[in-house]
Amino acid sequence: MLRPTTHRYTLAACGLDRRITGASALNQSLLLWGLLFGSLGLGFFVYGKRQKAVVPLLCGLALMIVPYFVSSSLLLVIVGSALVAVPYFVRL
Repeated sequence: MLRPTTHRYTLAACGLDRRITGASALNQSLLLWGLLFGSLGLGFFVYGKRQKAVVPLLCGLALMIVPYFVSSSLLLVIVGSALVAVPYFVRL
């Protein structure tokens, strides 16, 4: 006959039961916005390189670099949106 174990390993005992707090949610949103704008930046960069277009190339490079230096989700969305819109309005 098997005895039930007396030691129960729960998520709380392992310290893994933490809920998403404000700081963690901020980090998650910053990570996801950075992933989105970095992916768009890669697309702009490749397009600019193949078409030999300077504006999409530089905007793509900036979109890939900006998430490393911005620590606010709102500021990242504003700057990223502006950089995505620049190739549409500026043609060289």
